[in-house]
Amino acid sequence: MQSMRFIKIGLVSVVVATLLSGCKSGGDNQGLEYAPNMYHSVAYEPLSQITDEDAGRWVNSSDKDRGEYYNSNNYNPFRMNMRLPAPNTVSRNPNGWLPYRGANDTTGLRLSNNLVSPYTATPAILDQGKVLYESNCKHCHGAKGTGDGKVADKYPGVANLAGDAIKGVSEGHIFHVITYGKGLMGAHGSQVSEADRWKIAKYVKELQKN
Repeated sequence: MQSMRFIKIGLVSVVVATLLSGCKSGGDNQGLEYAPNMYHSVAYEPLSQITDEDAGRWVNSSDKDRGEYYNSNNYNPFRMNMRLPAPNTVSRNPNGWLPYRGANDTTGLRLSNNLVSPYTATPAILDQGKVLYESNCKHCHGAKGTGDGKVADKYPGVANLAGDAIKGVSEGHIFHVITYGKGLMGAHGSQVSEADRWKIAKYVKELQKN
């Protein structure tokens, strides 16, 4: 009887240890999941596509005859989730503007002086430009644009936007430099929308007046 008791305890211990081992996670091993259908979205996701209808079949809790992870769209060509744009079309921003096509070279910078801002210096636009400037530019160029931001202490040579060398440049020039970068300044075209770049340029010209 005593030996049977030890055997039962041993079996229970093995079972518990096995179950607990599944709780470990790390790296590519995420361990066991409780109710996995609550964690894995089955919605159409434009940046991922799983075409295997058996993917995740073992965790499927619905009455659909396919895996839980299958997320392709059978109504689109190649079962794609995101449709390709119509041929020969160009996306526009909410204002209906075409993307800026100025070249990232000296010729493009020179021609940018001819660009005309779509905004006028209304209080609302200047207020928006100030907020954007303080979020994206102040840390380098300083609150007044004099090139005395905190980053300038570590990287000397940040442009003084209020200096005579830059006071004469156009808003288009500033817009182009924000888009592609120049000198120590990196490109911000992917971080700041086209509309916001114009608002920053408008605010910089306002700073130069003071």
